[in-house]
Amino acid sequence: MTRTGAERTARAARRAVLDAWAVLLPTACSGCGVPDSALCAACRARLAPAVRVTERGGLRVWAGLDYSGVPRRVIASFKDGGRTDAAAALAPPLLAAVVAALAAVQPHGAVEPRGTLEPGRGRHPDAGIHLVTIPSSRRAWRARGFLPVDLLLRRAGLAPSRVLTSRETADQVGLDRAARARNRDGSLRAVRPLTGVRCLLVDDIVTTGATLLEARRAILAAGGEVVGGAALAETRRRHPVTHRSSETD
Repeated sequence: MTRTGAERTARAARRAVLDAWAVLLPTACSGCGVPDSALCAACRARLAPAVRVTERGGLRVWAGLDYSGVPRRVIASFKDGGRTDAAAALAPPLLAAVVAALAAVQPHGAVEPRGTLEPGRGRHPDAGIHLVTIPSSRRAWRARGFLPVDLLLRRAGLAPSRVLTSRETADQVGLDRAARARNRDGSLRAVRPLTGVRCLLVDDIVTTGATLLEARRAILAAGGEVVGGAALAETRRRHPVTHRSSETD
């Protein structure tokens, strides 16, 4: 069996286990808590893509959702509560953000990522743009056992490009904008030269943008080009972060 075939088999087995688990144990909506529904119809409707463009440090970022209310609760449950059953509802807004970003940076090219990516390459052939995800820290990987953005991209029919690696940093929670930037500074590097490679950065939640800007720095240092960013959700914070939500930048 090829590596790609083995990965597909593993993903199918994981889905089967999760489906069986849902049958054996009672569940509740990850958006509102109503029983006997992984995601109720009302909360699912609140996750409909509503793409908007924002900016962080000169980097344009397209976000599929506003990180508040139901989207915030579902995303938190997905990332830190093990609710991978929300992936089917969260993949469309991330896909919409990626499509909008590609349309903006490649206005005269065909933009239809679904099913057109080369397996494992993370590249959109028409636009020639790699979908570069931000690597999780070791502690986040140990806590979750999966990569949230990579999982959503694959659920949307896209392949992430893992060209960045990271070193451990302090938890971002509770840090102001300047402290977050200092914490992330130098935390990422490219695993290979990226000369001539065009990259669209893809992340889950954008707050200050410190992580995306650090990823841009690392790609530029390796000779690559960053055309923009896409995110599942974006928040406009006016007050210090006090809640726990791992790896929110």
